[in-house]
Amino acid sequence: MILTHDVILREIAAGRIAIDPFTPDQVGPASIDLHLGDEIRVMLNGAPVLELDENADYRAFTEVRPLDGRYVLAPGETIHGITRERIRLPPDVGGWLEGRSRFARLGLMIHVTAGFVAPGIDNRQVLEMSNVAGRPLAIHAGIRLCQIVLQRAEGEATYRGRFADQMKL
Repeated sequence: MILTHDVILREIAAGRIAIDPFTPDQVGPASIDLHLGDEIRVMLNGAPVLELDENADYRAFTEVRPLDGRYVLAPGETIHGITRERIRLPPDVGGWLEGRSRFARLGLMIHVTAGFVAPGIDNRQVLEMSNVAGRPLAIHAGIRLCQIVLQRAEGEATYRGRFADQMKL
């Protein structure tokens, strides 16, 4: 079941869910707005064909840059951002990262394929951001770029995978 406004606030007050930094106005009817942090990861120019297999490592073909002004995301370009907020979920709550409709309607896609947030995480979330518009989009650090929709899990689990300690890009 999806957690609604009052339940989210109750879970935060009880310390079961932690968002840092956090202000109560980030909580909507059934989600929490998240801000874009101050760094991005972009593809290096001239990267060869990228082989998609179990050994594929995005870091070999990308570089981290500070986002201290604006970044113009070209049509067809995909970059990574990271949430300003650190998110901690209990082992019986997972979630989904979703873009906000105001930006989706302008052509910005957030997590088209990898938006699942596993139960028990305690980190910042990397955002795969793609421009599907026919014109460039300027993005800025600090903007409420996406939201997390939370839901209760049947049973408990804690994510300990490859990206468990993700605090930077």
